[in-house]
Amino acid sequence: MRILTGLQPSGKLHVGNYFGAMEPAVRLQEEGEAFYFIANYHAMTTVKNPLELRAFTRELAVDFLACGLDPERAVFFLQSAVPEVNELAWILSTVCPVSQLEKAHSYKDKIAHGFSPSHGLFAYPVLMAADILLYDSRLVPVGKDQKQHLEITRDLAGKINEAFGEGTLVVPEPMIRDATAVVPGLDGQKMSKSYGNTLPLFATPDEARKLIMKKLVTDATPLEAPKPQENSTLLSLYRLMAGEVEVAAMEADYERGGVGYGDFKKRLLEAYLGYFEPMRLRRDELLADPGYVDAVLARGAEKARAAAAPVLDRVRRAVGLA
Repeated sequence: MRILTGLQPSGKLHVGNYFGAMEPAVRLQEEGEAFYFIANYHAMTTVKNPLELRAFTRELAVDFLACGLDPERAVFFLQSAVPEVNELAWILSTVCPVSQLEKAHSYKDKIAHGFSPSHGLFAYPVLMAADILLYDSRLVPVGKDQKQHLEITRDLAGKINEAFGEGTLVVPEPMIRDATAVVPGLDGQKMSKSYGNTLPLFATPDEARKLIMKKLVTDATPLEAPKPQENSTLLSLYRLMAGEVEVAAMEADYERGGVGYGDFKKRLLEAYLGYFEPMRLRRDELLADPGYVDAVLARGAEKARAAAAPVLDRVRRAVGLA
């Protein structure tokens, strides 16, 4: 069973990226043949500075490895190291209705938040479909916000099979992540670089303290009163990073009252620093050995291209290009 997932290098990783995509992806190493890629072509729709794109790509590679990706058990590569993906994207675009892309929630959301309505942003779901279909991926882990894109992928694979022969492309199945995939940001919205509400994955203790103590939004409930647990950003983040005993204690203090949000924020800071400390140490080791990271990505690209070649050859023959 081949499982594929990718992450964009569009800025420094945050806690939402980790719990929403990276941590579940790393766990999939135990469940099947896992392919992980850094989606640097996709990142070009929002990252326009080439120096930033290179830096973000490198940081993401290091961070993925620091968070537990094992290159001995998984295929890890850069999207741009497999140029075949662009040819397949073009072939898919010839059967993709414009109306289908116009309905994409992600495109409309990005435009609403001020991004330029480029063709790349508009055609994002087609390239994403090529990412998935190029490797005969059977399962694709997706959050609720990406479910529509996978539906487009399945639809395009179906259109290709209908037009050029059943079995030309494998129609993938979604692996929908649970509710923990939607991690709240410091302002209560979904944590996103686009919204400027993130808690970085590897913030220094001082950076984390400033963000949690000063930027994390809470309500105006008095210190002595019980605190509402529903929709509490602070409590939601704490549940992700603290142990069961500590979470139960905070929930009890919320219910009882008499404890202020300042104290709860200090507990969150402690949980955050403790949870990510082993990964932070591994990250420091990787930064000190850049040659290792380069070698991992080079081997991953070779394996990815070897897996992609027969798929693209099958498609080219089916559509009349070979």
